[in-house]
Order: sequence, then structure tokens, then C-alpha cells
Amino acid sequence: MYDKNRRLKIAYLSPEDPHSKRSWSGITYYMAQALQMHCGDVYYLGPITSIEQRLAYQLSRSIHSLFKKHIVHERLLFVARKHAKVAAQRLTGQVFDVIFAPIGAGEIAFLETNLPIVLAEDATFASMHNYYPSCSNLLRWSEREGYLVQDMAYKKAQVLLYPSPWAADSAIKDCGVNGQKVHVVPFGANLDAVPAREAVLARKKSDRCRLLMVGVDWDRKGGGIAFETLLRLEELGIQAELTICGSVPPETYRHERMKVIPSLNKQNEQQRKELEKLYMEADFLLVPSRQECYGIVFCEASAFGLPSITSDTGGIAGAVIDGINGFRLSYTARGNEYAQLIADLYTNDQCYNKLVRSSREAFESKLNWDTWGMAVRDILLEIVGGKKHD
Repeated sequence: MYDKNRRLKIAYLSPEDPHSKRSWSGITYYMAQALQMHCGDVYYLGPITSIEQRLAYQLSRSIHSLFKKHIVHERLLFVARKHAKVAAQRLTGQVFDVIFAPIGAGEIAFLETNLPIVLAEDATFASMHNYYPSCSNLLRWSEREGYLVQDMAYKKAQVLLYPSPWAADSAIKDCGVNGQKVHVVPFGANLDAVPAREAVLARKKSDRCRLLMVGVDWDRKGGGIAFETLLRLEELGIQAELTICGSVPPETYRHERMKVIPSLNKQNEQQRKELEKLYMEADFLLVPSRQECYGIVFCEASAFGLPSITSDTGGIAGAVIDGINGFRLSYTARGNEYAQLIADLYTNDQCYNKLVRSSREAFESKLNWDTWGMAVRDILLEIVGGKKHD
């Protein structure tokens, strides 16, 4: 029987830099920290880079330039074969209990190993295909290879780990994966310093409704709808202001009460504090996403007791629970509907304060990396031969 008290030796097989807080929106970094804290000793096998990867990237750019078509360069067979070979070399001569591969389908698809593998993703290729712009309008051969790499990776992995039911359901229904190997564990907030609970619960709404939109892609994050919401709130008699952080809107979107912060780097302490100040001073996080696999930003907002107003698409339901830490509106909703909901919440002190409290509680009970790490520890112990904790 496996000793459940012994720390596991975890081979962390990430295609991106596991030490960077920008890799996979910081998830790669914070996921590794949670594994180290709660599951065992993490040994980094990534990032994996190769000439094949660079060639595939250049091929992708050329194809899009010439034919206005996409290929998913990280899911091409010749890249996956090379990365599996590199991973196998890095595993040679070392002893591990388990391989943990965040967004590592391409790295494990051709990997030959006797070690159990956990693949952590926020979406399947099937759910991304014709949903995300980068996975739409694909050349047929790239589409075929994308599905092949996905299917091979899913057969290699003993566990598929997702943050939302949307992604997990796709693995089971679209990809034919046995539901017993699919687990849903919400990701946490990517924060180095969590604000004190007392400070969060003491926050009061501002005298002008402050909306905050955080995201690097104006169109995908629903920037146009956020702008409509600002205009409509004014028509409803609600003084409001909108801060855009992370993207620059087109020239047609200009307003005297809209502030644009092109980017903030969390690895820079001063800029990180500026972002935290935005979270603390805003009244609502407004991100009417058009495509979203999950949304770490909603977890971060919840840590600050900041209610999220968003759309019901993709995996957002894994991070935003209606009436608890925000609301998900219909995908077809526009600025009128968003503004009316925000106005109703903003003008009802009791309702708003309750939402602040329940948003923080959602973070404390569910949307944090400690909770994720403890849940994943049980899963890892099962697949390496141990028993679940009592």
C-alpha cells in the first residue's frame, strides 16, 4: 500500500515556462506552487522548446498571411513527436511517482512511459474548435492532426483535470473519454498577496459606479458591450466610469469617463499593486466575454469581494456562480441588459453588500489554489496506488 504521508515526486511537464507568471495567464506557475505546497516535490521538465516548434509557428504565420487560414501549430504531429522525445530524455535516469502536464497534450501524445500521467487543461481541442478564433477557420490537415494529438494524449493520461463542467463534459461527450478519469477542480486566483478578509468585507461601493474590465483581447473580452454598458448607465441616471486594463480599444471607443491602462505586469511589484488597487476600488468587474475557457480574472476579483458581471459562455460557469460572486448574462445580451442589472445591484445597498461578502466566501471556499492543491493531492494518491484521505 502506498504511504499517503510520503511526499510525491512530481515531474512537471509544461510546454511553457513554469517560472513565469505570464505562462498560461500565470496558471502554470501557480499550479506548480500549489502542487509543491500540498502534493509533493515538483521537478520541472519544462519549458520545452524546439526548432520544430519555431518552424510550426512560422508556418502558422505564413499560412494565415497567404491564405487567411489557421493552423494550431502546437498540435501538429511533427511538433508533438519532437516534444515527446525531449520529455523522454529529461525523464531518463530519474525516479518519479507521477507526471503532471499542464496544457501538455502535445508533450504526452507520443510519450512512452510507465508513469501515470495527469493532463490539466481548461478546454478540449474539440470545445475550442470553431469557438476560439485561433482554432477556427483551420486548414483541414491541421484540424485532423489537432484531433489526433488530442485523442492520443487522452489515451495516455490516467487523469484529465479541468476547472469547469463545460470542459469536462466536452472530454466525455465530444471525445469519448471514460468519465471516471475526468475530474473537475476549479482553478484559483493568481495572487501572491491575498487581501485581508476584514478589509474586503469593509469595502463600500463608491459614489460613482466604477466598472473594471481586465483582459488582453478587447474583442474576445466583449469590450464593445462593456462600452455600451457605460453609455446606457448614464442614460439610466447612474454616474459611472469604466477602466480598461490590459487592452487598447479601437479609436472609435472613446469617452471622458473611460480610462485605458494598456498593460500591467504582475511580476513588477509596483504594477501588481496598481492592479490590486483597481480590484479594491472597483464596484463591478465587467467582462462580457465572447469566448472564455474559464477566467482566472473572476477568481481574482472574488478574492477582493468584487462581483463579476459576465456572459454565460464556455467555462465561465466554473468560476462565476449566479447570485454568489456575480452574474452570467445570456450570450446575446448587450449593453442595455448589462446596465440594467448593474443599476439594480448598485442602487440596492443590502443586495450589493451581500454580494461582496458571498464573492469573498466563494474565493475562500472554492476559487483558491490551496483548495485546488488539496483536492488534487487526493487524486494523485489514488493513481499512484494509495487511498484517498479520510
